[in-house]
Amino acid sequence: MSVAARWERRVQLGAHPLAYPLVRGIGRIAPVVRVPRVGVVVSDAVLAREVLTDTEGFTKTGPGSPADLWTPVVGPSVLLNMEGADHTRLRRTLSGLFTPRFVDRLCMRVAAEPMAALRTRLAAGRCVDLVPVVRDLAGAVICELVGLRTDRAGFTRAFEATTAVTSMVRLGRSRLTPAQVARGRAELSVLTEPAAEAFAHGDPESVPGRMRELGLSEREALGAVAAFVLTGTETLVSYLPRLVALTHDTGWLPRLVDEPERIDDVVSEALRFTVPSPVMLRSVAAERTLATVRVRSGDRVVIATISAAKGLGAFDPDRPHPPAVQRLWFGAGPHFCLGMPLASAEIRTVLDTLLDAGPVVVVDREVARRVLIPAYRRLVVRRV
Repeated sequence: MSVAARWERRVQLGAHPLAYPLVRGIGRIAPVVRVPRVGVVVSDAVLAREVLTDTEGFTKTGPGSPADLWTPVVGPSVLLNMEGADHTRLRRTLSGLFTPRFVDRLCMRVAAEPMAALRTRLAAGRCVDLVPVVRDLAGAVICELVGLRTDRAGFTRAFEATTAVTSMVRLGRSRLTPAQVARGRAELSVLTEPAAEAFAHGDPESVPGRMRELGLSEREALGAVAAFVLTGTETLVSYLPRLVALTHDTGWLPRLVDEPERIDDVVSEALRFTVPSPVMLRSVAAERTLATVRVRSGDRVVIATISAAKGLGAFDPDRPHPPAVQRLWFGAGPHFCLGMPLASAEIRTVLDTLLDAGPVVVVDREVARRVLIPAYRRLVVRRV
């Protein structure tokens, strides 16, 4: 096993010491396995994409689906828990939100301060822990999305509010308790209350104001903000330090300084190898057969994206992704991640800053323990 693969395994086991070996082990048994108290686990990329694109057979709103977890906290109209005509209409309206121009301007605003500080520290030869740097960037994006004040305290509070909600999600947990729902609503209000105010003001430079301009109601806008914040924050904070560690461990980080045209290939392959969204859930709406397993209405389907994507093999940016694997970590079909352009812009912003500083190396790292999304707790870099 390579150095990169060993570190990635440590990251996965740090987060899920029991669930990760279980999910990966199930994938080695068969492409589809029915597991008591967990659901029907799908580990094959072709079948995973089939489930994600078959909206008549599989839904996000049935028993054991994401809606069972999210709806009591965020309400019924949040993209995360919608299907059918209402979802199509809302998604179509939101498709005009993250245009390249809007995303670039947003990233320039929110990333200017943290990236300037990163450049200064690296140029001075200081060691920099990338985890809080990326966390501040994610917090700044949240503040921009919901209209919170954009300072360090605001970044921290926004990030804490988001992770307080997402930390309640577990693979073996199909519903939240009343106490968890109350806590989730209270934390989410930290984000939705300023978003409602920004929506009321209607400033088109703010994301809620932009949503109002696109014709969304306040409820739809707040639901969309909640969806973007809850699904995009921890995955970004997880992925970026892992991307830097992976490119360092495989020798690609110094190569990218001289070969910037390969950045997109490397970022895409690193997403495939790290799989920031390792599991996706669906509920069976109509009887289907997946491989040799018959599934019926009400069954819970656990799409093991981690196994489906990693089945392609070791980290290799020179190998193209087969159609079944391409961008699977962002979903597929009508629920494909709308925030992908924003996430991509944030990734490039941090990576470009590191590459502009010249070759950097990882000098220290520590994996995070017992977290929802596998991550580094600390990843320290310095300029060579």
